Amino acid sequence: MPVEPPPSRWAFARPDDEDREDDDVVGVGADLEPGSLLAAYRHGIFPMPVGRKMAWWSPNPRGILPLDGLKISRSLRKSAARFEIRVDTAFTEVIAGCADPGRDGEWISKAIRSAYTELHRLGWVHSVESWSKETGELAGGLYGVAIGGLFAGESMFHRQTDASKVALIGLVDLLQEGPDGANPARLLDVQWVTPHLASLGAVEIPRLDYLDRVSAALELELPPAFSA
Repeated sequence: MPVEPPPSRWAFARPDDEDREDDDVVGVGADLEPGSLLAAYRHGIFPMPVGRKMAWWSPNPRGILPLDGLKISRSLRKSAARFEIRVDTAFTEVIAGCADPGRDGEWISKAIRSAYTELHRLGWVHSVESWSKETGELAGGLYGVAIGGLFAGESMFHRQTDASKVALIGLVDLLQEGPDGANPARLLDVQWVTPHLASLGAVEIPRLDYLDRVSAALELELPPAFSA
């Protein structure tokens, strides 16, 4: 089971003030200690640097992928047969792949990598990986924060076609396992809806709706794959 770290020395408030309605950034500064990160996610907030400053984000609208709304094309279903899904067997390699400066993961700084690696060590951050059945190599994957029935996806990458999409399919399957698996309060957060994610079924919801869903999701148990 995850290890609860010491509490943050910073106060993270629910970002639902009317004067913040159109502002995705709800704070600047603080730190990336495990307690601070968990407090932020429990309030619907996540960190992403802006220049040299650490900004804290709560997008409005917010992107989620409904677990019963995943869209899998015939070609993607065929591709999925080429991969094996594993959890937490190559976390360091996954976050390194997501942070590759040659792609859009350059925002994942050394400080971000270090902070999420520590949360992984404590049992709160997980990687879902696509491994090639043909070569036995890591083909792609994703990582994110799991708290109760919330999985907050952070980033994904691929080295083979469709590998990251297949990892996402695997994540949705994992989130539907266990005693709470059928509970509609289980929540997969994708932050913003990109065309790529929209093609897989991601949708936008108002921030206040998202914050309410986070509160409900936190009351649930972790999926079995993330609770060992």
